[in-house]
Amino acid sequence: MAAAASASSLFSSPSTTTPTLPRLPPFPPSHLSLSSSSSSISPLFLRSSSIPRSFTASPSLAFRAMANAAVKTKKKVLIVNTNSGGHAVIGFYLAKDLLGSGHDVTVLTVGDEASDKMKKPPFNRFDEITSLGGRTVWGDPAKVGEVVGDGAAFAVVLDNNGKDLDAVRPVADWAKNSGAGQFLFISSAGIYKTSYEVPHVEGDPVKEDAGHVAVEKYVAGLSFGSWATFRPQYMIGSGNNKDCEEWFFDRIVRDRPVPIPGSGMQLTNISHVRDLSNMLVLAVENAEAANGNIFNCVSDRAVTFNGLAKMCAQVAGRELKIVYYDPKAVGVDAKKAFPFRNMHFYAEPRAAKSVLGWSSTTNLPEDLKERYDEYVKIGRDKKQMQFDIDDKILESLKVTVAV
Repeated sequence: MAAAASASSLFSSPSTTTPTLPRLPPFPPSHLSLSSSSSSISPLFLRSSSIPRSFTASPSLAFRAMANAAVKTKKKVLIVNTNSGGHAVIGFYLAKDLLGSGHDVTVLTVGDEASDKMKKPPFNRFDEITSLGGRTVWGDPAKVGEVVGDGAAFAVVLDNNGKDLDAVRPVADWAKNSGAGQFLFISSAGIYKTSYEVPHVEGDPVKEDAGHVAVEKYVAGLSFGSWATFRPQYMIGSGNNKDCEEWFFDRIVRDRPVPIPGSGMQLTNISHVRDLSNMLVLAVENAEAANGNIFNCVSDRAVTFNGLAKMCAQVAGRELKIVYYDPKAVGVDAKKAFPFRNMHFYAEPRAAKSVLGWSSTTNLPEDLKERYDEYVKIGRDKKQMQFDIDDKILESLKVTVAV
């Protein structure tokens, strides 16, 4: 029986136990947060319903009564879905959730249905959408009208593809001209400016040169009957094709050390995609309440790198060996060596709770069990893998890896 998970640090000599690392400010109250994109959006363009830092996270009784009394109307929804990266699974879950709630859904995926990308999840599971009555099409979002059919009209159009204005403008303009009443855009929490105050909340400064920010401003200026933008971060869930927890499993199941940059106490946010989809469904079904808002599309809890590694080891039933390192000292690119930003980076879903009456169901210890079961089911635990960057880190630290 595999040993119970326990964390231990491996170092080759006393000199490696205290590497020269950038000092992370304590938490709380002040510590670094990061964002990789560059941009900032002035709260001035937001509607009065935007959520300032002081806004309460508890939904008002008045809103709850309004939401409970609302009559659901069947809506025709178009989801423009990316064909790569972690965001594709958002469109997949949303399509199924909307169909399950009685809406009419078309998913336009970028590219060609016959491409190799479509052989990977979540695309190879699109029969789950069509079996519920959904429609799936492929093509160029810049020609969205041709792809979905001349004269096609939708009450709601959601862009889960574009990262800059060149990519989103054709979809947004077409939606406006074809009479869509609501436009939703999947942006990114990565656009927040680095700050000593975390978590990031809606209304915090963002970096003005980020492509997502230009899109957010453009959509706000199109005068849709309802519009909103959503800023997701890292996500977990069946069908995700971007490594997150798998990165840890790959090393743990092979009894390899897990190299973590810095102290491992950096905070981040990982959300189950079902939560993100549920937030979007609420916005579709409560368009008036959602109108003019920016929503952090995240769970309401943060996790440390060390904590995530320990939970991954626990669900795998393996011992955990962590090696801490300074990327600059060992000469590696932290972005290539580790699946997360090497600093504190997390947001809070304050607006979704207050405006939409949303609540999170993400439970990492349980959600990781689901992911590990799938990891083993597809045979990834037995797959031959190379760990070239890891080996460079471990060699620099003089840590030996058993073959």
